[in-house]
Amino acid sequence: MADVHDAPTRSRNMAAIRGADTGPELQIRRALHARGFRYRLHVKTLPGKPDLVFPGLGAVVFVNGCFWHGHDCALFKWPKSREDFWRAKIGGNIARDAAQFTELRARGWRVARVWDCALRGREKRSFDEVISQLSLWLRSDRPETDLTGRGAE
Repeated sequence: MADVHDAPTRSRNMAAIRGADTGPELQIRRALHARGFRYRLHVKTLPGKPDLVFPGLGAVVFVNGCFWHGHDCALFKWPKSREDFWRAKIGGNIARDAAQFTELRARGWRVARVWDCALRGREKRSFDEVISQLSLWLRSDRPETDLTGRGAE
């Protein structure tokens, strides 16, 4: 199916998509702060500029959109137009995420990923459940966690 927008409109729409301070990220930040967690935002010296960095806990949190990071869940569908472009774009994001994850772990950081499907869609979890699981992980010594929707992974 052809794109329903002309090229300038599509370009403007895509440019408006935020990479930081997204709605889900702000929700998670507020909830963790209310639970007493203190963090730094988007630390540029760390691979991938994690969304939340907890230096005292040796932990970082990424809040990932399922589409942009190619998550294998109900929220991710390969676009029907410009397939080569999107496979290269999303494939590059997946490879970069893996390399950054490996580098963070090599530097001794614990890594959590909160996927969009955990917060929205048919398989979402309750927001309190997501925050409780993330809080438990932050207080633990487990090296990594992925918080997904119920049907994912």
